[in-house]
Amino acid sequence: MRPVVLLETTAPAQSLVWQGDSLVDLVGGRVWNPADGEHRTVTGYGPAFDRSVVSSSGRHSVVYAERGTRALRVQGSRVVRELTRSPYHAEDFDYPVALGVLPDGREILVHCPEEYNVLHVEEAESGKCLTSGPRGDRDVFHSRLSVSRDGRHLLVAGWVWHPYGIAEVFDLEATVTDPAALDGPGVLPMEPGIDAEVESACWLDGDRLVVATGEEFLDDEELPALGPRELGVWSLAERRWMHRSRVDFTIGTLLAEGGRVVSLHGHPRLIDVTTGVVLAEWPEVAVARREGAYGVTHVPTPVAALHPDGTRLAVAQTGSIAVIRLPDPGEGQAP
Repeated sequence: MRPVVLLETTAPAQSLVWQGDSLVDLVGGRVWNPADGEHRTVTGYGPAFDRSVVSSSGRHSVVYAERGTRALRVQGSRVVRELTRSPYHAEDFDYPVALGVLPDGREILVHCPEEYNVLHVEEAESGKCLTSGPRGDRDVFHSRLSVSRDGRHLLVAGWVWHPYGIAEVFDLEATVTDPAALDGPGVLPMEPGIDAEVESACWLDGDRLVVATGEEFLDDEELPALGPRELGVWSLAERRWMHRSRVDFTIGTLLAEGGRVVSLHGHPRLIDVTTGVVLAEWPEVAVARREGAYGVTHVPTPVAALHPDGTRLAVAQTGSIAVIRLPDPGEGQAP
């Protein structure tokens, strides 16, 4: 097992993003690097905010309250404007927000500025709404939004009122010309589909998404759908589950970079998405046991970041940041 490097912190990191070899907490206004430890940055946003997302270019950011209604759109170190979401059950599920890049190069902000069940896409630079006009709605609490790396699709790992976690994918290119495409069921088919509650989901690349399910299920019949306690890889192009694996542990939060996936629940695990086998795990690194986008407020989403090259995982601890160097692909299962 490779050693874990601990970077000391003066207070727990509230958000983490890699910038080269440095780690930045945009919310807390701090940066860490291996050479000279922790430094303050120009901006800190105060106790009203506890999470952030940063665009791939680094030019645009959003700081927000995970279980609140307030957010700030930030460009560089300058607050551009305040964002908000509907207060309806805002305390019960994670703030829906994502940043991405459309295929034509425009950086976008995706959020739910008016109603919990109506998604909007805006140009990040100008704030221009690309999805205005007559809109419908469905009784879906949109949450945990993420834009695919090629900018063509939006993944939503939200929930419906049972409560029950679901995953949906929308065609972003279609929504620019027809905003109502965000109001329908999306591009994931009902069959074979997903037959169990979605715990978490993330993009593996521009075509494939990884979905983890919990114990709750809709139907106990033998179907080619993703069932309870499974990890699946879905291909949008092939419209099928490329891999489905049973897992005997709770997946929790999923992160993916470089074609690999990390599970965060109790402690980090590096998982082979084709087999569900745990390639390496770090039980000495504690992470929150968070499941899904809704529910309890005393178990927050783990604060963690995978380096863009997929080689390092940073996880916030109480008085430090644990930096884990992941095994190289092909090294095999760690002892």
